[in-house]
Amino acid sequence: MLQFSDYDYIIVGAGSAGCVLANRLTEDANCEVLLLETGGSDRSIFIQMPTALSIPMNTKKYAWQYHSEPEPYLNNRQMHCPRGKVLGGSSSINGMVYVRGHAKDFDEWEASGAEGWNYQQCLPYFKKAEDWAFTPDAYRNQGGPLAVNNGNNMQNPLYKAFIKAGVEAGYMETADYNGKQQEGFGPMHMTIKKGVRWSAANAYLKPAMQRPNLHVQTGVQVDQVLLEGNQATGVRFQHDKEQYSVKARREVILSAGPIGSPQILQLSGIGDKETLDQAGVELRHQLPGVGQNLQDHLEFYFQYKCRQPLTLNSKLGPFSKLAIGVRWLLFKTGLGATNHFESCGFIRSKAGIEWPDLQYHFLPAAMRYDGRSAFAGHGFQLHIGHNKPKSRGWVKIKSNQATTAPQIQFNYLQHPDDIEAFRACVRLSREIIAQPAMDPYRGEEIQPGAKVVSDEEIDAFVRESVESAYHPCGSCKMGSVEDEWAVVDNQTRVHGIKGLRVVDSSIFPTIPNGNLNAPTIMLAERAADMIKEQTPAATNEVEVALDAQWQHSQRPNAPARG
Repeated sequence: MLQFSDYDYIIVGAGSAGCVLANRLTEDANCEVLLLETGGSDRSIFIQMPTALSIPMNTKKYAWQYHSEPEPYLNNRQMHCPRGKVLGGSSSINGMVYVRGHAKDFDEWEASGAEGWNYQQCLPYFKKAEDWAFTPDAYRNQGGPLAVNNGNNMQNPLYKAFIKAGVEAGYMETADYNGKQQEGFGPMHMTIKKGVRWSAANAYLKPAMQRPNLHVQTGVQVDQVLLEGNQATGVRFQHDKEQYSVKARREVILSAGPIGSPQILQLSGIGDKETLDQAGVELRHQLPGVGQNLQDHLEFYFQYKCRQPLTLNSKLGPFSKLAIGVRWLLFKTGLGATNHFESCGFIRSKAGIEWPDLQYHFLPAAMRYDGRSAFAGHGFQLHIGHNKPKSRGWVKIKSNQATTAPQIQFNYLQHPDDIEAFRACVRLSREIIAQPAMDPYRGEEIQPGAKVVSDEEIDAFVRESVESAYHPCGSCKMGSVEDEWAVVDNQTRVHGIKGLRVVDSSIFPTIPNGNLNAPTIMLAERAADMIKEQTPAATNEVEVALDAQWQHSQRPNAPARG
């Protein structure tokens, strides 16, 4: 039997947010913290070696292998939704891409009811978290826990050719999309340090685990928050078929992610009465927004054959993989030390869109996330997706058992604007790859294929081919008590329940234009100050670049060709 005392704070989930909170709260030596995690150790070469990113994501040991309900607007396909089940959570299984989102995304949070979460107030916490590999400025910082760089610095010529093609097509070039100007094409940033995945576990949790006031317990399944009236007093969980109840002197903090956090709230009787009745759970506190407002990014692979033998498709054989692995084990360098997404682009899908809503990840290979080759030969691909979807879904428990996976419905492409944006993804991508910079490399279009041209043909391709970009969020929305869907207030406190917070990407009001690990870590850094009742970091008043002609043009300049 395990032995537990009472703790000041109990954090549920050792993912990106939970690791940050465990570190920051235990900076106070008088504060006792218990961190609970279902998964186990992250000591695996497949987690720590960046190029192996597809393996932990698709391994039951390291990830919850959730699937959505049949998606009605995607030909009833059930979409894969892996979530981290290991120390570091999804930061230990993700693609390590570091994107903060556009400044306007956070102004949008505030406008939707999350008072005080505008960009100028969030920026100091992005900076607090960061250890930027290049020259710091008003937007970037050195000395934080989270290492950020450009991997192998675009040694493959395809990376720079893609950036040049974007400029030739009439778009801007940006030296730092996480700085003053997101819009445009430039080098991509990743959370890697000295060739190793720099997860939240490596950056935040492992240093904190040296402190005597942090207790980390793995292998547990939390099934409910304990309540006395409207006061959260602790949690109940299972470990090795034994049940435990542990009390929190101050607060319980859910950081179980956009699937786990609403599931635990609903299992605790906090949520919509109809959902809880159907699952056999007694309603303790009516909060209809729990599980609602679910959002995610979709993307597809735009693939081309490559006319020159310089892509990663030649490195997929067993001997090449062995050589890459051995070099990484010995020196932490080479192709094993990058996620291979080293250049990117952020553009607007049409005139009248104020800030970018489409994102490119460029990969000098034609392959899937699971590592399978697209065809025999050399190729490259763009991961392209619409990043500001208007479609909304939900998470609902099916029973009163924590071991039963909840129902997940994203309703991808429910909104017609999302369909229109994906048509732009196809047409604008073709135009970019048709530019002179890609002439030495561009071969036959593999996917979607040159015959996919009309709206109807593009829509059919998208419905059949899009995949999740693994960015679910929004299912415990942050907002004012007047908002029916709001679950937490702007201090991350659950509406109507004392001593209970949710701190993870589930509380994002709207999804940012970019990958979600960076804003999740920022949010947790800021929430830690709120929990400790510290004076918030000084607001950064910095300039944000926008295309002055955004209302009238889709890009700043006419394309050079195509």
